[in-house]
This record gives sequence, structure tokens and C-alpha cells, in this order.
Amino acid sequence: MIPIPGPGTPERERLINEHKECIDSMKGVAGCSILKCDPPGDTTNVSGGIHEDMLLNRVLIRMRAQPAAGKLVDVCTKPEKEWRIARLSGIRGVPPEFVNDKVYDNEHDPQHDIFLMRLDELPESDGFPEHFGEGWKRRDDNWAAT
Repeated sequence: MIPIPGPGTPERERLINEHKECIDSMKGVAGCSILKCDPPGDTTNVSGGIHEDMLLNRVLIRMRAQPAAGKLVDVCTKPEKEWRIARLSGIRGVPPEFVNDKVYDNEHDPQHDIFLMRLDELPESDGFPEHFGEGWKRRDDNWAAT
């Protein structure tokens, strides 16, 4: 397994810069893909990002594979005008809680801030084989014994 680059390493700074370049390049495009547009905002010609940077790809896959409880998301608070970052409870019916008071004027900037927050939260060894269980019906998952 490839470890997640730790704080202060050149590899981590490179990942952060690549992610930011992709986010800035995608402004004006609905949704959030970590790719570079040429010209910015036009997805006719995409490159870079998760297509060319395998470490960035693997880090994002690990982030996306985390359980919903505690996951950071961007929430549109005023349609097409305001977005904020919130943390999911992981419990159906319980709304997410905002993590701070910062308000964004587009849907892409919070994605980069979420990436930075999650990068700080993930241990360098996240996703190593010893962190996985036997399967989705393990005895400790509260499944009724049959």
C-alpha cells in the first residue's frame, strides 16, 4: 500500500496544489471532478488530476470509501448562491452539522477546503489491509444470527 503523504512533505504539497488547480479549472462546470479543463470551465478537453496523478487518485478513493458518519460535505444553503461545509451524522433523519461559519459563493471552493480537512484527518496508514474486516456481514455488524 502507498501511505498518505504526511504533513509538511513535498508530496503532500504537490497533491494539494494539483487538487487546487483542478478545482479552479472546473469552476463553471456543474459537479466536482478532479480534472483540469482546457480552457478552464470547458470540459471538451480534460487532462491531469485523477487521470494522471495516481497518488491523488488513490487518496481521493480512500476519502470517498470512508463511512458516511463524520464525512464532510458541501451544503447549498441558498440555491446557486451560498454553500457551507457540514459534517454528516451517519444517522438517517439527523441533519448534518455545519463545521464553521464560512460561506462560499460557488460550489467548488468548499470542495478544496473539504479535501484539506479530510487530508488532515486521515492517518498516513489509512486503507492498509489490516484496517479491513472479513466482509459486510461480520459478527460485530449487529446482524441477526441465523
